[in-house]
Amino acid sequence: MAAVDFFVKDLALAAQGKRNLDWAEQQMPVLLKIRERFAKEKPLKGVKIGACLHVTKETGVLMRTLIAGGAEVRLCASNPLSTQDDVAAALASEGIPTFAVKGMGPDDYYKCLNSCLDLSPNITLDDGADLINAIHTKRTELLPQVFAGQEETTTGVIRLRAMANEGALKYPVIAVNDTPTKHLFDNVYGTGQSTIDGLLRATNVLLAGRTFVVVGYGHCGKGVAKRAAGMGAKVVVVEVDAVEALRGHLDGFDVMTMAEAAKVGDIFVTVTGNKNVIRQEHFGMMKDGAIVANTGHFNVEIDLPALEKLAVKREKVRPFMEKFQMEDGRRIYLLGDGRLINLAAAEGHPSAVMDLSFADQALVAEHIAKNRGNLGRGVLEVPKEIDGQVAKLKLEAEGVGLEVLTQEQIAYLQEWREGT
Repeated sequence: MAAVDFFVKDLALAAQGKRNLDWAEQQMPVLLKIRERFAKEKPLKGVKIGACLHVTKETGVLMRTLIAGGAEVRLCASNPLSTQDDVAAALASEGIPTFAVKGMGPDDYYKCLNSCLDLSPNITLDDGADLINAIHTKRTELLPQVFAGQEETTTGVIRLRAMANEGALKYPVIAVNDTPTKHLFDNVYGTGQSTIDGLLRATNVLLAGRTFVVVGYGHCGKGVAKRAAGMGAKVVVVEVDAVEALRGHLDGFDVMTMAEAAKVGDIFVTVTGNKNVIRQEHFGMMKDGAIVANTGHFNVEIDLPALEKLAVKREKVRPFMEKFQMEDGRRIYLLGDGRLINLAAAEGHPSAVMDLSFADQALVAEHIAKNRGNLGRGVLEVPKEIDGQVAKLKLEAEGVGLEVLTQEQIAYLQEWREGT
């Protein structure tokens, strides 16, 4: 596939994609408010933005907003299974260079990524740091043009901090993932709901009464555990961090090692950002009929080569469910090829949650454009004023009032002499 203006499944899908984009916009009032200002002020005029994101209806709303601000954008998929083909077609039909097809293989995935980079972006907008990785390894000629980057997910931030620690990161990157209006809402509420949605679409199993193992109890894991428990599942948490394991315990969940959990679990969901957290020895302990899924960014959390090696037979049972028959007759069911199940089998986070995350992204892009050359180095935090602005806009949109400190209260908080 040569570099072209777009690479999508079928432009005939555009009409449905536009309807889905319009529906998403109704749920994203904060981003629309920012778009309204962007259209007047054009803070991104002349800025080229390369975006490697899940190509969903919510991402489409962000692209429209960046363009309204004056940016030139190109968009490619950040995961081979997360693309919504109708949305990709709709964006391409609007003249937005979009490179994404659901289910494409590795060759097309990286061709799409390079087509996005052919823009020579000033800002990289990543979900998993693949653009940044490519620029630092294969497309180093693009480095001088980059002002800064933005990272959307925990897995990407982990990669970027590793690069920064080795002195390999050549331009500043703002960790949008780590700001409260992203990780306290998108990761907890978005991942929690969308993971259960994807699991149910893939399997249609009853969760009530099942033992549901959540591997990783960070922000995303907490959301998944809470939603599974809310549907009647008996939740087990697996953690390597003592503090998070203690939180899981005090939240009312059983906390076990992976070896212990493998013996009792009915459903397993990995959400760690790490590699091979479910391995060959764990598959050997699992019950007949165990269901295994991943909701982390990359498909490395489940040791797929080990599962394939153990299986004497494999069979696709449903669109996003594959049966692996073990030599002893046990059956293990893998969902979504081990890729993030909330986007492989469902539609990802609700639009109302992504309204916060993508409002952060839009305002961070504006911040980079205004402060290019003065941002510093390494992995940076989102400015607190951006986080506060997004939260206030969301409260206003939800019709929620916010208390205001009195002058007496302000003075008291600044006074150290007044005692009990």
